[in-house]
Amino acid sequence: MLKLENAAMSELVEALAGGRVTATALTKGYLARIAAYDRDGPMLNAVRALNPDALTIAAKRDDAKPSVKRPLAGIPILVKDNIATGDKQLTTAGSLALDGARAKDDATVVRLLRDAGAVILGKANLTEFANMLAIDMPSGYSSLGGQVKNPYAPALMDDHGIPVVSPGGSSSGSAVAVAAGLCAASIGTETAGSLLNPASQNGLVTVKPTVGLISRAGIVPISHSQDTAGPMTRTVRDAAMLLNVLAAKDPLDPATQRQRRPADYTADLVSDAMKGARIGVPSDPADPLNDCFYGKLPAKWAKVMAEAIKVLEDLGAVVVRANMPTAGWIAGPGTSMAVLNRNPLSRDKGKPASRPIVLIYELKHDLNLYLKDWATNTGIKTIADIVAFNEANAGKALRFGQDLFLAAAITKGDLSEREYKSARAMDLLAAKTRGMDAYMNQHKLDAVLFAGSTGAAIAAKAGYPSVIVPGGFVSGIDGKDTPDYPLGVAFAGRAWSEHKLLRLAYAFEQASAMRKPPP
Repeated sequence: MLKLENAAMSELVEALAGGRVTATALTKGYLARIAAYDRDGPMLNAVRALNPDALTIAAKRDDAKPSVKRPLAGIPILVKDNIATGDKQLTTAGSLALDGARAKDDATVVRLLRDAGAVILGKANLTEFANMLAIDMPSGYSSLGGQVKNPYAPALMDDHGIPVVSPGGSSSGSAVAVAAGLCAASIGTETAGSLLNPASQNGLVTVKPTVGLISRAGIVPISHSQDTAGPMTRTVRDAAMLLNVLAAKDPLDPATQRQRRPADYTADLVSDAMKGARIGVPSDPADPLNDCFYGKLPAKWAKVMAEAIKVLEDLGAVVVRANMPTAGWIAGPGTSMAVLNRNPLSRDKGKPASRPIVLIYELKHDLNLYLKDWATNTGIKTIADIVAFNEANAGKALRFGQDLFLAAAITKGDLSEREYKSARAMDLLAAKTRGMDAYMNQHKLDAVLFAGSTGAAIAAKAGYPSVIVPGGFVSGIDGKDTPDYPLGVAFAGRAWSEHKLLRLAYAFEQASAMRKPPP
């Protein structure tokens, strides 16, 4: 008997292939769970909108069992609402300004999912514009979709309706939906932490791939230097299965032409893959001022990580404890800029906030291209149009302001500025050459271990992959007591090392068995 709320996608594929369940039954089962837990009960608000054609598509899949050609036949999958679908569904990035907007075609990742037989169940909520609209916007909030809740601790603060325990973001709905059993798997996106953070907060597995492994064509962008899509699943094997489908060269995304991948990401997922692997733990208590990744961890986080490291050692890994080179995490000169915080609900309102130059400058250039080339059924064609719409509808659209959009809007938009070019070069020099590369070379490492999404920025700037897997549970935040909620452990590595990272994550997953579904 399948327990839909916690079934691995691989189990569902086997059940479909064996004729023990149909695509229609699976789709109806998930729709019932969405009605019970997303729209009612705890009202998790993970799903922004359902695909009106989901059951029709499922019915067509009932006779097509999963195969080598169509490995996901009948599998219901949610996609983040910044990923274009060329059907009746809207593609809004959570913005009231894009309410009603459609896309001219499927994003490449959606086309690949459909070609593999998946049922696109609907669109998942997200932090508006992938958390690039406003300083201190709560993870999982958008003006169109409202607030996503963490299924392990769904309580909201009384004063502003902000979650006590964050659902993580910006792929908040994608993660919560998988954790709560509202779909078989989902697709999210990341620029710097937007897959890793919600996967950690919801006890999931995700792969934040090397930039260029998965096509970004048809995805509402922030930064072509760092953006990527990735799978969110309940198991490492499921993530590998989805990566098999999604990792494909695409003429619409030049970055994919450099791609390197194995024939099968699920091959060699074995429990002894950790034996002899050299795992870097960027922490040297003898140099506390430079111990930035572990030295400042809360006590409960530190305990989870200590137990995770013991699992690695018991599996035969060689654990190398050494600080990351300072230049790697502290960033290079001229890589960030000050943006005035006007967020009316921020405790730091009126103070300048530091934000990455590359993301601010690429936002206008890349978003304007998406709106011109992909968006239909909307009069919004530039970032300036969005800013103007939000100002005209401030009561609904600007609960947390739009300071980052204001900063992006005054750039030239053609990436000709000297400060942008310098910042991008320094990001690569600091995070990649003097950071991850120097660290992994010096200590001959196979992977670097981080707590949750604490290593997201350094890997993202380098364009390098990370795989996160459930590591344990923590509780409490900002002095408040909370129910237990998950913390993930992340394995980061060099470009195109996803298969190696998946094998290491699989060995850890099998030995630790830390995933528990929400109560």
